[in-house]
Amino acid sequence: MVTPVTESALEVQNLVKSYRAKKAVRGISFAAEFGEITAVLGPNGAGKTTTIECCEGLRDPDGGEIRILGQNPRVASSQVRSQIGVMLQDGGLPMAVPASSVLRHVGRLYGDRSGKRASELVERLELGTHLKTPVRRLSGGNRQRLGLACALLGDPKVLFLDEPTAGMDPHARVAVHNLITETKERGTAIILTTHLLDEAEMLADQVILMAGGKIRSAGTVAEITTGGGEGIEVVLGAATTREALAGGLDARYQLAPAAENGTGEAGRAWQITPAPDPGAFAVFAAQLASLELDILEVRQLTDLTSLFLKLADTPSGEDSK
Repeated sequence: MVTPVTESALEVQNLVKSYRAKKAVRGISFAAEFGEITAVLGPNGAGKTTTIECCEGLRDPDGGEIRILGQNPRVASSQVRSQIGVMLQDGGLPMAVPASSVLRHVGRLYGDRSGKRASELVERLELGTHLKTPVRRLSGGNRQRLGLACALLGDPKVLFLDEPTAGMDPHARVAVHNLITETKERGTAIILTTHLLDEAEMLADQVILMAGGKIRSAGTVAEITTGGGEGIEVVLGAATTREALAGGLDARYQLAPAAENGTGEAGRAWQITPAPDPGAFAVFAAQLASLELDILEVRQLTDLTSLFLKLADTPSGEDSK
């Protein structure tokens, strides 16, 4: 067992990475602590994927320094590597072999020759009926569960999770969230990337919001959303257009597409700001009622969502990845 020589599980200082003329990451610094979940969030092109790949040792940075368990991830010792778990959203698993073969192989790499730890994870993640299925034939959600099981087989000290609940139904999401929380409580440092902002709000101890290759805000959810915008989100029925919604509201309200939120309602969810105050809510409701919507759901817009949307709409000046 390697004792970290740094106080933090992961330390990033002035990280820079470019792809030819495109600056993907522009001198960012942050740390991830043991026993905490650090969520790295941002719109597409924010630079978060490049950042995480550099931290995992999958890419060479152009500048700056990364230390994971006290070592450079690109040249870390086998002892340190054995204490790092990585779950990729797409890729990293052999497609042609059954799920059981993947678990057995990865388990042996981590010293789980008896298969005890693998059996525990199979039960927790409800993979038992899918062990004989080739990986390529697994559903997206089951493939994610298999990837999570592989990442956890070595009881890592540092765990990277990329969209861990993508494609999962609500029941599976709860099981995964519980397992992630238990892993954190055992002292593991978890670095999470997700487009599900409710997931980040629920799980993260620290949030890092990126846009344009830079960190725009960092801290707890409460810290980074203090003073954030208020609004609501409406989900329209399939027969209702954005133009109809805009035409039914008075000029004080601003309308914008909602962020991706995992509901499968892309194109039908719209953010309305500001949130109507109590005195104006009756008028607001009457305006919505006049549209004769076939389906209408009204949801409170979280401050984190509002902040995320502002970042997504902020020009970055240069492309990021």
